[in-house]
Formats: sequence, structure tokens, C-alpha cells
Amino acid sequence: MIILDNDIKQAEEPNPETAVLIRAKSGDETAWTDLIKAHQDVAFRLAYLLLGHDSDAEDVTQDAFVRAYRYLDSLDVERPFRPWLLRIVRNQAYNHLRSAKRYFAMMNNIFQQAPKAEKNSLPTQLDKKNDAFELWQAVQTLKPKAREVIYLRYFLELSEKETAETLNIPKGTVKSRTNRALASLRPIIEQKYPSLKELL
Repeated sequence: MIILDNDIKQAEEPNPETAVLIRAKSGDETAWTDLIKAHQDVAFRLAYLLLGHDSDAEDVTQDAFVRAYRYLDSLDVERPFRPWLLRIVRNQAYNHLRSAKRYFAMMNNIFQQAPKAEKNSLPTQLDKKNDAFELWQAVQTLKPKAREVIYLRYFLELSEKETAETLNIPKGTVKSRTNRALASLRPIIEQKYPSLKELL
């Protein structure tokens, strides 16, 4: 219910970054730097969740910002910057994974290290690193579309509206995809990660 209220409120409010985006589109380097500073953390966290490795996530984040700058003219300044940027991060991450060599290196790294995203990027109920890592492992077993929606809604705490814009799908699809993802996640947690049952 709280999420729904936030979504309604967000839909009614004008984009607070409009002035910054207009300046950035006109070539103002300070405005572009402000956008990078405001969104680099969430961009890196999404790249890390999708790739599982620091250096790959850094490369993808940097590439995503370069690409975003290149296509800034195509952005409607009345629309939020973050979902548009995260869509670019997501696309760049999947392009990165298409290389077989990088894919196998990523798989190796997933099994060797836990995510290093900041603690506040994980659901607030998680107060132990072990729980966070186990939850991340459980989500890794889901199909890609289910993983994405869980990452965006719960790990990055995006609203349904922002998630819909990031994935370029209707808000209703976000809701149904989230419900299906959680339904798939429950038996995985019950069977393999019983200590996380209280989170569901």
C-alpha cells in the first residue's frame, strides 16, 4: 500500500531534474557531472547485481554513462533520468555477458565472492551479510526476467513506475512479474535457504 501511494505521488510530481537535464543537453558539463554523481551508485549496483564482479560492473557503468551522454538529446527532459539510465546499464550489462569468455569468468566469480553492494542497497530486513548473500544466491536461480524485477524492486528499491520505465514494460506487467518471481522464489528459499523464510 505504501508503494502504491508513492507511485501515485510520483506520477503527480514534475520531474525535479528537468532544469539539470536541460542544462546537460545544452552542453553544460557541470550539470552532466551532477547527474553522474546523483546516479552513479544505483547504476553501479544494478551492473554489479547483473554481473557479479566489481571490475566488470565498473566498466559497464562507465560505458553506460558514455552511451547516455551520447544519446542525451533523445531523452525527454520531462521524464525521469534514472529509469532511462538504468535501461542503458541493463543493456550494456547484457552486451557484456554475450562474450563467452567474460561469461565464464563471471560465473566463476559468482561462486567465489559475495556481492559488495552497499548494505543499504539490500532489503532493510537483512541485517547479516550471510543472509544478504544467501538471498542473492537464491535470486540468481530465477529466470532472467524474474531476477531483474526482484533486483529493481527490492534490491534497488525502485517504485513500480520506475521499474516499468527501466524495463520498458507496462506497470501492470511489473506487478504480475513481481508476483510470479516471488512465487518462484518461495520454494527455493524453503528448500535451500530455510534461514530466510521470515523474509517472505
